[in-house]
Amino acid sequence: MASWRRPAVATLATIAGIWAALPTVANAADADAGKKIFQEKCTACHTVGSGALVGPDLKGVTARRPREWLEQWIAAPDAVLAKKDPYATDLLHQFRDLPMPNQGLSASDVTSIITYLETAASGAAAQPSAPASEAASAPAVPGNPETGKELFTGVARFHNGGPPCMACHSVGGIGALGGGQLGPDLTEVVTRLGGAAGVNAFVGGSPTPTMKAVWSQRPLTTEERASVVAFLAQAGVSQRPAQAIWQLAGLAVLGVVILLAIAAFNWRNRLRFGVRRPMVAKPTTGGRDPRNGGWFPGTYHAGWMGQFGSKRP
Repeated sequence: MASWRRPAVATLATIAGIWAALPTVANAADADAGKKIFQEKCTACHTVGSGALVGPDLKGVTARRPREWLEQWIAAPDAVLAKKDPYATDLLHQFRDLPMPNQGLSASDVTSIITYLETAASGAAAQPSAPASEAASAPAVPGNPETGKELFTGVARFHNGGPPCMACHSVGGIGALGGGQLGPDLTEVVTRLGGAAGVNAFVGGSPTPTMKAVWSQRPLTTEERASVVAFLAQAGVSQRPAQAIWQLAGLAVLGVVILLAIAAFNWRNRLRFGVRRPMVAKPTTGGRDPRNGGWFPGTYHAGWMGQFGSKRP
């Protein structure tokens, strides 16, 4: 009896050990997956232990908030805000009324992110090293605002071939027209996003679908990003100059005057040689009248008179 009990006990102990280790292995896999999703979706606005950016620092968030609330918030922050959740509303006001976008995450994505945040809170998370996080976590470098203005307006090309920022965005400090209207005005973006570090992380992470479609294959270099942020942060673009509206009005008036001048030149004979004069003039008596009505007094365009096949006597 003892001879076969020992192998059976050993087998059961091995199975029990493997079974006990399965949750740990699953959690590690979820944490790795959550880290990757976090780096792709969240680093433009959040850090884990490095301070607030556009949004709050998430280190220890799993201890501060219930898991059920975190699941709802990460999955659909717009729905939580729509329900007037007090904590979410306070968080919105605390971070300059910039709502967290709905990233369209699946339930498994949300679970992985929370697992990663729990692991990070325990101190077991590895330092970010994936390429996806390099843009947002790169160290700050000095930026040149003049270079940033040239990159923003398209005078200088981005190294990786991306379009100039003003193709979609407007900003004060680049003239009366100010740029494109497809994206938001960036005149006070440094204030809205909590400082240059927040703007730098936001641009590097490209969190919106439009930015990701444009910049995922043509990312800015660290130096380019720093220069663009320096341009946006300088005093010259903190607010739009008051004279910009007058410049726009002047351009509009000048355009109207030019169009009217062109129209007047092209139609300069519209009253003298057009159809109006024959319609309102009185016919003469006598003479040759090709239309049985006599010629009208005055000078007529040769082309108009040619229709009658004769000349005025």
